[in-house]
Amino acid sequence: MKDKVVILGVTGGIAAYKAAELVRLLVKGGARVHVIMTKAAQHFVSPLTFQTLSGNPVHTELFNLIEEQEIGHISLAERADLVLIVPATANFIGKLASGIADDLLATTVMATRAPVLLAPAMNTAMYQNPVYRENQEKLLRHGYHFVPPATGMLACGWEGEGKLQEPSVILEEAFNLLSLKDLKGEKVLVTAGPTREELDPIRFFSNYSSGKMGYALARAARRRGAEVTLVTGPVSLEAPWGVDIVRVTSAYEMLDAVLRVFPEMTVVIKTAAVADYRPEERSPGKIKKSETPLTVRLVKNPDILAELGKTKGNRFLVGFAAETGEIGANAPQKLQQKNLDLIVANDVTRAGAGFAVDTNIVTLYFKDGRSEELSLMGKDELADVILDRIVAALGQKREKENG
Repeated sequence: MKDKVVILGVTGGIAAYKAAELVRLLVKGGARVHVIMTKAAQHFVSPLTFQTLSGNPVHTELFNLIEEQEIGHISLAERADLVLIVPATANFIGKLASGIADDLLATTVMATRAPVLLAPAMNTAMYQNPVYRENQEKLLRHGYHFVPPATGMLACGWEGEGKLQEPSVILEEAFNLLSLKDLKGEKVLVTAGPTREELDPIRFFSNYSSGKMGYALARAARRRGAEVTLVTGPVSLEAPWGVDIVRVTSAYEMLDAVLRVFPEMTVVIKTAAVADYRPEERSPGKIKKSETPLTVRLVKNPDILAELGKTKGNRFLVGFAAETGEIGANAPQKLQQKNLDLIVANDVTRAGAGFAVDTNIVTLYFKDGRSEELSLMGKDELADVILDRIVAALGQKREKENG
C-alpha cells in the first residue's frame, strides 16, 4: 500500500461510520487516501472525520474539485491506483450499472481505469432483490470487484445477509487487487501454529508457536494469486480471508490433513511447530495430584516434513528450523536430510526473533548451497521476501526443465 493513491467513496448508509476505520488502516499501511462523500453520506458521518483521518480535504461536490489545492487540475480518476466504495448502497450500485454519473463519486468511478472494489451494505431483502442481483452481476461482468457482505444483525433490526464486511477484510481485498500475481496457477500448502499432545482431558504438551509466520505466508501467497490451503494448529489469530483452512490439534491430525491435500499442491511451506513427542498413554480422566512423583513416558511423533520429502516429486518444499544455536550447522543438515528446496532458520533466543512476536530474524538456506542472512523485519514483510525467493527458484527450475 505504500504511496498508493486510494480513492475511498462513501455513500449514504448507516455503515458509513465503518469507513472511518478503513481510512485509518489504509493510512497506517502507507496509502495516500482521498475521500469522496455523497450528500447522503454526510448525514451519517461528518467530512471532518475523514479529513482528519486521511490528512486530505474531503471531496463532496462535482463542480468545485478544481478548488482543491493538492489535486489541482489532475482528476481523482486519473490519480487513483484503486477505488473503494465503502459502504456501497443498492442505489449507488444501481446507478453504476445503469451508467448514471450525476455526482462526483459516480463520475469518478466511471472515469477511472483503476480497479474498483465495492463493499455492499443494505437490508437483507434489498440484497436478495433480483433487480439488485442483476445490477451486481452486470458490474461483475464489466470487471468491477465486490467484497461480499457479512451475515448478522443489521441496524434495521433484521438478521441476515447485508451487513458491511469488516474493514480488515475489505483491506485484505484491496491488498489482493494491488498485488502482483506472480504465484497465479500455483497451489500452495502452508502449515502453521503448534500442535497439542494430550496427557489427559485437561492437560497437554505443546510449545510457544503463535502461528503468525504461517498466517502471514498464507495471506501473502493468496494475494499473489495462489490457491492457498492453510493447515493450522490451535492459535488465536483471525483466519486469513480467501484461504481454505483446515484446523487440527495433534501431530497425527496435522499429518492426516497434510497428506490428504499434498498430492494437489505445487508448493509446500511447513512453518508449523509440530511437537516432536507425545505421551505414550493418554489418561481418560484427570490425573489427580498426589505426593508421589508423576512419571510420563514420551514417544516420538511422526516427522511430517521428512515424510513429505520422501514423496515430494516435482513440488517445491520449504521447511522452518527454530534453533537455539548452531544454525549454520543444523539448518543445512536438516535441509539435506529432509530433501528440502529451502529452509528458513532462526535463533529463537534472539530479541525479535522468537515465538509470539510480530518480527523475525532469519537466514535462508537453499538446496544449491547458497545462504542469505536477512535483517530484522516484520513477519508480513518477511513472508513476501520468502515468496520472492520461492518465485525466483521456481522460475529457474522450470527454465531448466524446459531446456
